[in-house]
Amino acid sequence: MSSSSSSPSPSAAAFGVADEESAMGKRPLPVARKGLHPALHICNWIVFSNLTILFNKWILDSAGFSNDCPEIADTVRLAPPSPGPDAQHHHVSEPVKPTGPILLTCWHLVFATLATQLLARTTTLLDSRHKLPITPRLYLRTICPIGLLYSGSLVCSNLVYLYLSVAFIQMLKSAAPVAVLFTSWAWRVADPSLAALLNILVIVAGVALASFGEIQFSMVGFLFQIGGIAFEAIRVVMIQVMLSGEGLKMDPIVGLYYYAPVCAVMNVLVALPSEVPRFQWHHLTHVGFGVLFLNAAVAFLLNIASVFLIGKTSGLVMTLTGIFKNILLIIVSIIIWRTEISLLQGVGYSIALAGLTYYSVGYDQLSRGASIALAWTTGALGPASPGGRSASAFHTRRLLLVAGFAISGLFIVITALRHYDPKARTPFSLPAFFGTE
Repeated sequence: MSSSSSSPSPSAAAFGVADEESAMGKRPLPVARKGLHPALHICNWIVFSNLTILFNKWILDSAGFSNDCPEIADTVRLAPPSPGPDAQHHHVSEPVKPTGPILLTCWHLVFATLATQLLARTTTLLDSRHKLPITPRLYLRTICPIGLLYSGSLVCSNLVYLYLSVAFIQMLKSAAPVAVLFTSWAWRVADPSLAALLNILVIVAGVALASFGEIQFSMVGFLFQIGGIAFEAIRVVMIQVMLSGEGLKMDPIVGLYYYAPVCAVMNVLVALPSEVPRFQWHHLTHVGFGVLFLNAAVAFLLNIASVFLIGKTSGLVMTLTGIFKNILLIIVSIIIWRTEISLLQGVGYSIALAGLTYYSVGYDQLSRGASIALAWTTGALGPASPGGRSASAFHTRRLLLVAGFAISGLFIVITALRHYDPKARTPFSLPAFFGTE
């Protein structure tokens, strides 16, 4: 939640990543390198981020928490009998509105509220909140509007799982920097430039091709995703304008400490008239309390992983890691749900991905990064020199070997999930507390 100290860049092309990190305090002063290697923190963040998205998709689309899932959506309602002695009952098939995404988001936020309150009283993870001059007036003027937008973004992000595949959702998210850039121009946070406009037009063209190539396109899902992107873009710019203007810098978990209660209240107000009247107990028991608790815990651990990642990498590495994470998520979702991807869709996403990489990184950074990567690969995989690099080369090769085994293990698990039959009886069945299959 799905799903974790550079100064504002004057360049519009660098606005989306650098300014959000600046506003949220995601890049404080470098700290001493202690504990785990930064690569392990990156892998940890990738795993929890993708696992949160896949978990939410499975709960809403496959596990039965929503009455729009295949096992529940086929129910029919019995129409009330018409007056008269000869009245007969007729089975009338009525479209069932989806129930569950807003309630699931609300549960995540309630869990996050309780967890952050507990961590604030038992750990030092949220001690930085004491340095923030939060007053009731400032809370209502800044935290509440941003929390409202955050709530809208989360609700739309969960609703879209009922209509679109995970792969197509990630393709559409490639257009998020475009929305952020246009919003920053509208708020006059960044100055418009022709180069940035041409760059984002490439991204838009790629996303448009991917949309035209989508085999199971849903206009409702597409509009929900666009709405989620719009909410998120306005939230990012408001963070830059409001929080940075007040001199407030928050890491992800401190931000969640302040935003989660606001978002939970807003989601309850939305769910009461829209989903609660149609929600039934079997929607909850079908998934299981244990699964829902685990789902909320994974979503919250994503924020913890983001906190531990702060200060370990640069903004450039985070940007490239996010792009790689999206590609990996698309591949995993295709394997699990056997999503069909057309050639036009693949070409469109490739174009959008190339435009997004160039937009986020820039030509100079790409050129320098390629040179560094080539030199690092040559030094790591080449023969060890007698100058004493053997130990470093050994550790690098060991890291590559571990990464290879991790990817191979992930592939085996995904293949097993693809061929998993939930109706088959196995000695490893989960207890009833975790719901029914």
